[in-house]
Amino acid sequence: MTGRPLRVLVEDDEALARQVAVEYLAGCDGVEVAGQCANGYEAVKAVSEAMPDVLLLDVQMPRLSGFDVLELIGPGPAVIFATAHDEFALKAFEVHAVDYLLKPFSQRRLSEAIERARQRRLAPMDSPVDQLRDALRTVRVERILVRDAGKVFIVPVDTLEYAQAQDDYVLLHTQGRNLLKEQPISSLEAQLDPGRFVRVHRSWLINLAYLAQVELEGKDRRVAVLRDGTRLPVSRSGHQRLTDALGRP
Repeated sequence: MTGRPLRVLVEDDEALARQVAVEYLAGCDGVEVAGQCANGYEAVKAVSEAMPDVLLLDVQMPRLSGFDVLELIGPGPAVIFATAHDEFALKAFEVHAVDYLLKPFSQRRLSEAIERARQRRLAPMDSPVDQLRDALRTVRVERILVRDAGKVFIVPVDTLEYAQAQDDYVLLHTQGRNLLKEQPISSLEAQLDPGRFVRVHRSWLINLAYLAQVELEGKDRRVAVLRDGTRLPVSRSGHQRLTDALGRP
């Protein structure tokens, strides 16, 4: 095997599973273990520091799942999922994972997955993680993950009061805190229940649970007044969406 070794980051909350994976990887040609992580938070940090070519990710973990990790990391590595449960397989392939290993897997099976990752690395294509993140952002969510200043915040959608578009970012207002997430507001809107969240303006998305009233300000100009007194502009099309969502004129 010639060329630079394929650097693989192993993430699993079970120490024995990590140990087995590392032993198997040692038997794969042209592979180097870039590190080991016991949870999703460690994995998010390790990706930015170790810059691996491949992530070997467990799916089910406390707090942050393997899918959550993908939402938070930057572009670059290919992803191989590993889990003891087969019910996540369809979702894994829907988000263009390189492979999906069902535990307990053999060294031969892991070697096959590594070879697939190697071929994807050599093929001219968009970043695998970018593809994964884009696919995940079409899935309805009940919480929003934000990486800010080296910390990971988990925002239950019920606590999201409103969001403001800021170019390719979105500013989330939740429980007195503002969090900036790298995601277009249209993508966030697609993830949220339209019966609970309404795009009232091209730059503003509100949670109907926090809406107090809609006021008319001047001719054909409306504002949404939230329960805390926050006033947000409502466009003509946004008012129609509000009317449809609330079921009243």
